[in-house]
Amino acid sequence: MRDHTDEKSGAAGHDGHVRIGGLPAFDADDPAENAVINRLVGNWHRRAAVKREEPDVYALFDPGRPDFREDMVPFQAHPIWERLSEETRSRLLSWGWVAYNRNTVLIEQRIANPAFELVIGGTYPGLGGQQLELAVAQAMVDEQYHTLMHINGSAITRRMRRSDFSDRVLPDSHITTIYQAHLDRCEESWQRSLTTLSFATVAEISINAYLDLLADDQQIQVVNSTTVKLHNRDEHCHASISGEMMKQVYEALPANQRRFLLEKVVAGLEAFIAPDFTTWETIVEFEGVPGWEKAAAEVREAQGGTHLVQDHSGIHTLLTEMDLLDQVEFGWGTTVTR
Repeated sequence: MRDHTDEKSGAAGHDGHVRIGGLPAFDADDPAENAVINRLVGNWHRRAAVKREEPDVYALFDPGRPDFREDMVPFQAHPIWERLSEETRSRLLSWGWVAYNRNTVLIEQRIANPAFELVIGGTYPGLGGQQLELAVAQAMVDEQYHTLMHINGSAITRRMRRSDFSDRVLPDSHITTIYQAHLDRCEESWQRSLTTLSFATVAEISINAYLDLLADDQQIQVVNSTTVKLHNRDEHCHASISGEMMKQVYEALPANQRRFLLEKVVAGLEAFIAPDFTTWETIVEFEGVPGWEKAAAEVREAQGGTHLVQDHSGIHTLLTEMDLLDQVEFGWGTTVTR
């Protein structure tokens, strides 16, 4: 849980990062982090004040920098990419950033927070107590700020690139589509609640690896990487909370529900780490990229089974601590244990 003394005062915490009004921890001496947080505060009608002149988040935008990592575009390794104009490639990278933000928002709103709501509602056996409820409630507030941060990130891109890049163009993300499909197959309420817990545990423990893909990138827009980095800091705390909840719930379940829970953890992990081909196919179709259908089929065939997120160590470590690693079937590959 957070140190509310630091939050209310705006003083630096033990880690050297400032916390204001529950916002993500940030480095007050970093212009980019300061700018992102200042915009976030402004959107909440300046519910907290930073006692210094803040840099304009838009002033940090460099039109010459890409908005997204080129090597995260599935089509980048296909010959079609080289045939595209610089303008089209730039637009596709802007779409990549908008889609990344939307995926993050959907994970927070459709998977993480619903699981936390179930915890507070007393749905899961083995969980309870004021301290847990406080921790979970704080995590839910965090997720709302993270949602706003990523919506802001896309809004900045739309304004500076002078293009809509509308979320309405995009389909549901891969992980939320798979999650909903698993929910739809549930016949009992306990199956639905455990499916939500499993997918949320994977998301909360693995999202650091997903955010790491952009958080430390020195080539993309500074505002974009900074937005992701600020989000990333909070998620380390959430991973600990989610891991402990999984352990306690598992211990309180009967054998058949334990097996179900582990099956859904694997399903969530497979969904979380997979490339989102459907989203990218929607983007290139919308942009009218010539030959995209043939290229999409070839990319799916060549990259099927690949992992967008290579670091599975968070879930690997959790299952190891629970002495359950030998009960799940998953291709861990070169997972590095934290």
